[in-house]
Amino acid sequence: MKIALIIENSQAAKSSIIHDALTSVAEPLGHEVHHYGMYGADDDASLTYVMNGLLAGILLNSGAADFVVTGCGTGMGSMLACNSMPGVFCGLVIDPTDAFLFSQINDGNAISMPYAKGFGWAAELNLQDCYTKLFSGEPGAGYPRERAEIMRTNRGILKDLKAASCRDMIDVLKRVDPALLKSAIAGPKFAELFEANAKDETIKAYLREVAGAEAALS
Repeated sequence: MKIALIIENSQAAKSSIIHDALTSVAEPLGHEVHHYGMYGADDDASLTYVMNGLLAGILLNSGAADFVVTGCGTGMGSMLACNSMPGVFCGLVIDPTDAFLFSQINDGNAISMPYAKGFGWAAELNLQDCYTKLFSGEPGAGYPRERAEIMRTNRGILKDLKAASCRDMIDVLKRVDPALLKSAIAGPKFAELFEANAKDETIKAYLREVAGAEAALS
């Protein structure tokens, strides 16, 4: 599985802590972690929690990522932004129980975490425990197990509801504020990671066009 990590500006100073905790759990399980930034508080390309959601939509709908790990100060802003995107089902994960239940019951494709609220001594251990509960075992197996089938049915209903209430991702990209989109994909590693991993050629071509237009103006 390809896991995309996205960090917003207010918590960018903790980027290495979060990245190290995620890779220490995910890579031994056979997953790839692709860090889309931010990488530090002084990065030229700055991401807001709104951009986190837009990036999550781009990465998941294009097939560049199978799962997104993101967050902000409380985790709530990034969760809301992610859930505004088509095909993105993001849960707020604060502790390992949240991670386990989200994986088993909701089987979503993104999580948002609080990287300021409650982020104190041994915070990296809580991150590791959350990622272990999230990425170990079979997602969607249900909890309690005897309710697995009804949970599976409800996930399907929610997926259909989301599809009915959201536009197609390429339509979203063409309608959002161009400045917001350009800023969201301005990270130093975005183009390299996205081009190597995205599968949707329509989204790839449109973002090349956006990036090319930006380069021509600079």
